[in-house]
Amino acid sequence: MRGFAVRSTVEDAWSWIDTTVQSRTALDCESVELLEAAGRVLTETVVSQFSVPAFSRSMMDGYAVRSEDTYGASPASPLPLRIIGSSFPGRPAAETVRGGTAVRIMTGAPVPNGADAVLPVEFTTTENELVQISGEVSPGKNIGIPGEDIRKNESVLNAGRWLRPQDVGLLSAIGRKTVTVRRRPRIRILVSGNEILPPGNLPTDFRIPDSNGPMLKALAERDGACVTLSDIIPDDPAQLLAELQCGVDVVLVSGGSSVGQEDHIPVLLRTHGELAIHGIAMRPSSPAGMGRIGRSLVFLLPGNPVSCLCAYDFFAGRAIRMMGGRKPEWTYHRVSAPLKRKLVSTVGRVDYARVRFENQEVEPIAISGASVLSSTTRADGFVVIPADSEGYAAGTSVDVYCYE
Repeated sequence: MRGFAVRSTVEDAWSWIDTTVQSRTALDCESVELLEAAGRVLTETVVSQFSVPAFSRSMMDGYAVRSEDTYGASPASPLPLRIIGSSFPGRPAAETVRGGTAVRIMTGAPVPNGADAVLPVEFTTTENELVQISGEVSPGKNIGIPGEDIRKNESVLNAGRWLRPQDVGLLSAIGRKTVTVRRRPRIRILVSGNEILPPGNLPTDFRIPDSNGPMLKALAERDGACVTLSDIIPDDPAQLLAELQCGVDVVLVSGGSSVGQEDHIPVLLRTHGELAIHGIAMRPSSPAGMGRIGRSLVFLLPGNPVSCLCAYDFFAGRAIRMMGGRKPEWTYHRVSAPLKRKLVSTVGRVDYARVRFENQEVEPIAISGASVLSSTTRADGFVVIPADSEGYAAGTSVDVYCYE
């Protein structure tokens, strides 16, 4: 057993990640069905082959009219028009609107020939086949024109875009059944430790159920990965090496990553691949590390759950997001608010402080306590204290990264 003689900075780790990921060949493209496209990253520029809407349609329930037939109409002096038909969404009226006539029309329905405006229903009363109109409309009023939303041959979504739910709706609106996207990074999560039970088991004797595996799977899927969670691996070097050499894009190792007698992963990585960084000047997550074996990036994540969460967010998540074509930065919503009490840190390391909001102030919960996972479930988010700071005084406005 030995300590870390030298610890890398967070910035050093980020630099290694960025350089390593950017030097790799981009992940392959694949075609996916529209209903599976949300959350994927486009590798094509999408051009609409149609105008949306493709026809003039009513924006109101009312009557399709010639605007000139409404001039002078008022509540005190209504004007009569003869109703000659009806237009419904998907069922246009066959009749042509001529002087002195109107077509009853619903929102979204095609505007009939001859009409150049829609008079809202609240300005009308009906009497048998006549409609009394008590308001005026100008040409084009309450009509959605062809191409008002999207024009034919218009570029609507660019390559590199992360597809949001509304983007998928737009793709459907222009008739796309499939789109070409970046392949999801393939991630394998290895959880090691003779004391670890599979997720969902009850603690027994001196063994504990795995909490890191399910947490890491959720985090990696949030960041766009296709994830496989391995069975619990004993602290056996041969089995651990076989699992490391699985050929995926990224291997996340939980446990066995420090410098203890049973921490085999750093030695295996140094011997059979590259251990680029091991030991980082931060709290928690100081035993975190990273390197490569074969074509796979490997991230060593501490076994203590808070350290594991922190190391994933700072390092592994950054690499996974970049591989999948996303921005490297955190996706957490950021809020600025004053500290309720002082937040003390140590110069020379980055601190990850869990906090919660109380009466529009930020209440620190914990900086230490790497094994106390409930400190993250009780927290609303976290504050990052940079290495050159001794912390923040009460009343200082700090940025809180809110857990999603």
